[in-house]
Amino acid sequence: MSTTKKIAGAALAAALGVTTLSACGGAAEDKTAGASDAPKSKTVTLVSHDSFNVTDAVLKQFEQESGYTVKVLKSGDAGAALNQEILTKGSPRGDVFFGVDNTLLSRALDNGIFTPYEAKGLDGVKPEYVLDKEHRVTPIDSGDICVNYDKAYFADKKIAPPQTLDDLIKPEYKNLLVTENAATSSPGLGFLLASVGKYGEDGWKDYWSKLKDNGVEVVDGWEQAYNERFSGSAGGKKAKGDRPLVVSYASSPPVEVLYGEPQPAEAPTGVATGTCFRQIEFAGLLKGAKNEEGGKALVDFLISKKFQEDMPLQMFVNPVAKDAALPELFTKHGVVVEKPENVAPETIAKNREQWVKAWTALVVK
Repeated sequence: MSTTKKIAGAALAAALGVTTLSACGGAAEDKTAGASDAPKSKTVTLVSHDSFNVTDAVLKQFEQESGYTVKVLKSGDAGAALNQEILTKGSPRGDVFFGVDNTLLSRALDNGIFTPYEAKGLDGVKPEYVLDKEHRVTPIDSGDICVNYDKAYFADKKIAPPQTLDDLIKPEYKNLLVTENAATSSPGLGFLLASVGKYGEDGWKDYWSKLKDNGVEVVDGWEQAYNERFSGSAGGKKAKGDRPLVVSYASSPPVEVLYGEPQPAEAPTGVATGTCFRQIEFAGLLKGAKNEEGGKALVDFLISKKFQEDMPLQMFVNPVAKDAALPELFTKHGVVVEKPENVAPETIAKNREQWVKAWTALVVK
């Protein structure tokens, strides 16, 4: 998942977390300076996209219990971070890579950047998330890209909000939807993949032709779509956005509550659960890792109940561990997407470039 996946609350949380995590990294470097003769490194390095975040107390507990000091190396969005690991294959910048998702998974596996490792506790992960039977990567979290709607708009207009992809091409929703460019945005690509999953490789173009005729607006990225054009978000209200439908995330409504000023009793936005594409995010032990044992311990930690329950309010994603409880903010204001659209990682890898080119020619140009 790219950094554009993270909604306003996550961006703030990540920004607040940079100092803490960088401090952890700095401490690791200080402790290991001049200790080149040590038989084993006590620093373990996690390479990640920019939106990785964890509560300081949770990370410190892992460090105390394991004896390792964690250094986090943030490397842009998921695609950019993965590209760097492919370029440094065999001589990685760290021990574990976190952030490759199912839209990029085949590319990572085909390039052989990971060492197989079956994490301790993997049997506690929901089996539908274990996409690599060779255990080169371990599922860590999931999130659903979905159309969000402005509750007040639809209540005022006395129109039922859309719930499915089919609904979005109906006349009553003409000129209401804004989405992100599939060529430049992770949620934009996810929404394109939702249409591929729903209508198939032979039907998605016809769907997008109808969506274009129904007045869909395309902008470069999530920030512009959600915080400028969408009328239901706090940012969109300030910017006088006039689109009551936006492609965002199923976790967006809880964040509108969490960061609302004043905090509302009910989320001002809703989720059209029949429009969603599920992203699954993975971590893997990097081939050539300097601290392979520490890397294995870190992967184990990422699927531990402690980390899994901390993660939702740090990165606004869902845990994959069966025994991990969601925070009340999610259960009260979020939604459960029962049947998201999915496309096999190998199908995405084979067709992603040509799908994006065809989408661009059809919708943007």
